[in-house]
This record gives sequence, C-alpha cells and structure tokens, in this order.
Amino acid sequence: MDASVRPRDEISALVHRYAELLDAGDVEGVVAMFSRATWRSAATGTVLRTPEELRAVYSSLVPADGSPPRTRHLMHNLVVDIDDRAEARAEDATARCSYTVLEGGDPGTPVRILVVGRYEDRYHRDVDGWHLTDRLFHADLSAEDGANGVSDGERSAAS
Repeated sequence: MDASVRPRDEISALVHRYAELLDAGDVEGVVAMFSRATWRSAATGTVLRTPEELRAVYSSLVPADGSPPRTRHLMHNLVVDIDDRAEARAEDATARCSYTVLEGGDPGTPVRILVVGRYEDRYHRDVDGWHLTDRLFHADLSAEDGANGVSDGERSAAS
C-alpha cells in the first residue's frame, strides 16, 4: 500500500468534517478547525486569523433561534498532494476541492443551490496529527447574483 494513502484519508476526513460542522451549525467546531490556520477570501482579499474574526463570520450562518442551518455542503473533486520530499518527511500537504452548498426549506419545498466554489488548502502534520494551516476560498457561482465575483464575505462562510 502506498504510504501516502493514510495521510490522504486523514486530510479527506478533515475536509468532510468541516462540511459536517457547518451543516450542524457548530460554530465553535469550525473555529477550532482554524485554530492554527489562516482563512483567506480570493474575492475580497480578506484574511482572518483570530478566533473572534472567524466566530463573527460563521455565527452569521446560524439561525438566530440556535437551530442548525438548513444547508448541505457537498465536497467534491478532492485532490490531496502529500509533500514527500525527504526534507519534508511527509508532514506537509496541499489539497483542493470544489464545493456546492444546497439550502432547503420546509419539507416539500425545492432545494436551491446557494453557492459553488473551490477551496485551496494547506495542511501540516505534527504530534497531534494533521491540521489546516491555510484555506483560500473561491466563490465561483452564486444563486444571489448568478455571476462570478461573488462577494458578501464570499457568500462568506456559506462556503
């Protein structure tokens, strides 16, 4: 078995865990994922680094009554590249994937696509395992404007 299979699986799990946390409305879980990472918007150039900055963005996605958002984040076309150079000792990796965010209403109402975009990530492995060190968000298509160049905090963390 290729030595890079396990790291790829572990990074893949992190990518999908992010989607689960968002859909559950777990703001603190998302903030924790970025505890050692930067959050960057390709559209606006915004860079977030602190838990307070991240919490402000992600809290806006949770309904005021505290119920989870009615969204599903679909992650697809995931590619993970492990830096297997001898000096890196396979402790660094990059990943990229596309995402589609769906939103539903009451049962029986149509589901709509909110935003489609891409993530470009960097990861590092230490004694605690793999963790995110940087995420660049691209929001390519939006239901709001139907065009490229999505703003509003990159349809912010809807992604």
